Amino acid sequence: MDKMFERYSRQMLFAPIGQDGQARLQKSKVLIVGMGALGTAVANHLVRAGVGVVKFADRDFVELSNLQRQMLFDEDDVRKILPKAIAAERKLKKINRDIEIEGLVIDVTVENINRLLDGIDLVIDGTDNFATRFLLNDAAFKKEIPFIYGGVVGSRGMSALFIPNKTACLRCFIEHEASSETCDTVGVISPIVDMIASYEATEALKYLIGAPQLRNTLITIDLWQNRTFELKVNHAKRNCPTCQKGEYPALKGNHDDVVTTLCGRDSIQIKGKQNVSLEDWASRLERIGKVKKTPFLLQVTLPEGERLVLFPDGRALVQGTNDVVRAKTLYARYIGL
Repeated sequence: MDKMFERYSRQMLFAPIGQDGQARLQKSKVLIVGMGALGTAVANHLVRAGVGVVKFADRDFVELSNLQRQMLFDEDDVRKILPKAIAAERKLKKINRDIEIEGLVIDVTVENINRLLDGIDLVIDGTDNFATRFLLNDAAFKKEIPFIYGGVVGSRGMSALFIPNKTACLRCFIEHEASSETCDTVGVISPIVDMIASYEATEALKYLIGAPQLRNTLITIDLWQNRTFELKVNHAKRNCPTCQKGEYPALKGNHDDVVTTLCGRDSIQIKGKQNVSLEDWASRLERIGKVKKTPFLLQVTLPEGERLVLFPDGRALVQGTNDVVRAKTLYARYIGL
């Protein structure tokens, strides 16, 4: 008790948490999916707060462009090309060795999501694409585990706590998986990351200790434009396939069916979900690299060295790699899954 009070004294002196709340945190198990900007910030808060088990999964590795906003990484991680989950685990274990911290270098899929959620009290969104978010949403609601959503791009961010059998789910507010903007095409500023991560972490602490002051809104913030907007999450959308009909569409089928390795070409094909305008994407991707456009396709050399070829039907080729996980990461980064 003396050691616990010494480490968490300022947090325990906060009356809504106290000794009982701290004890509850130490018995809690949390899964964070995605260890980019949001994931690292949330993990940092929860590890320092003394959540008993903090697990996180990420498929990517640390790059120089991450350091502007992904707080657990440094130039040495970039030089070593460390997986984000490994780099984050190493940093966090230096902060708190009294809890269980586990970083998993994996792509979260239909095949492994149920195993990842076994025994977990709360799942937190640190991802960068809606395909994975809907997978987390559906899996969490099926297993009746609360899901904290968070997303940032530019100077805007959104967050909400969704609780099975008590609130609506993510699908009630966001219907389409495709996104026209990503951090790698329109940028992102670090302060909005900190803001949304703080909302996610605070709701996590409140939920885990059983506090009654849970926020019941989906909040949207634009720090640059000084705007805030909230929507109540009490009422689900009629016929929602997840929280109302129990169909959980993201759990059906194999999401990797949209990904094909082109034998002998050092290329991965990814099928898009809708048609695209090559004119629009040319103007967006010109900020990233040199673009070549014909009436039939658009080609851009990415900063990472690979080449992306985009077709009007939404199909894309990631050339220069035969690694499916890396191809999916680059596609999500520049096009959005």
